[in-house]
Amino acid sequence: MAGAYPWDAFRKLPKVGPVLRQASARTGLASTPMTTPASTPPPGAPDDPVAAPPAATPGTGINPAQHDKFVLRQKIKFVINQYFFTLQGADGEEDPSQPVAFVEQKRFKFKEDIRFYTDESKATEIMRIKALQRFDPRAKYDITDAQGQKIGQIQKIFGKSFIRSSYNVFDAYENHLFMAQERSLGVALFRRLVGFIPYIGDFADWLPIAYHFDFYRDDKIVGSNSRKFGSFRDIYFIDMTEDTERVIDRRLVLALVVGQDALQAR
Repeated sequence: MAGAYPWDAFRKLPKVGPVLRQASARTGLASTPMTTPASTPPPGAPDDPVAAPPAATPGTGINPAQHDKFVLRQKIKFVINQYFFTLQGADGEEDPSQPVAFVEQKRFKFKEDIRFYTDESKATEIMRIKALQRFDPRAKYDITDAQGQKIGQIQKIFGKSFIRSSYNVFDAYENHLFMAQERSLGVALFRRLVGFIPYIGDFADWLPIAYHFDFYRDDKIVGSNSRKFGSFRDIYFIDMTEDTERVIDRRLVLALVVGQDALQAR
């Protein structure tokens, strides 16, 4: 009909709904309800957005979360610091047959970036320590896993560290986990005094002076980091056996121990 609206023609088409229902009945689709697939949480974090510690350090087969005693050995090169983590052997010394991680710190960087790998090939990164600010004595350092996910923070306590080096360690949500403090006030003061002696002070860090830390949680010692006595090469023994409830992520402990050495002059 002249002058009719264009959509009037559609009114004469058969109804689509009944046709679809008939087709569904013939194929059996009508009896199958549509469902939305349930979302699957990422591996390692079923109930928590912060990923749980890995089952093992990739490439080593060693899970730090299942161990309490570690040994850290430092190797100094011209422009980098290198660190080697192993488990502690039955004799109380480092056990090269049980490597945990290899760490490398490039010196003279404006913004600290310390990386942990499975071994010296540096093919697989485990985690890293990254500064949030440049040359800030109160700076916090993020600790992130291999996927870049934050697992915690460390921060040097600026005021206390004038007399006795102290650090705070936080979880991924910046809740305080524990504090690390030099064990002996007398040794801490002696180390600082030696640093002011002409000529000798330039080599103070090379002297075999005790550099021991205790880790406190709620005023209770839960761990320690002790430098090997009489060694001109930095070797540290880490003991977390007092953390019987395993509240503290061992990855944060390894990061802190490296930070205590690498960031000491910051």
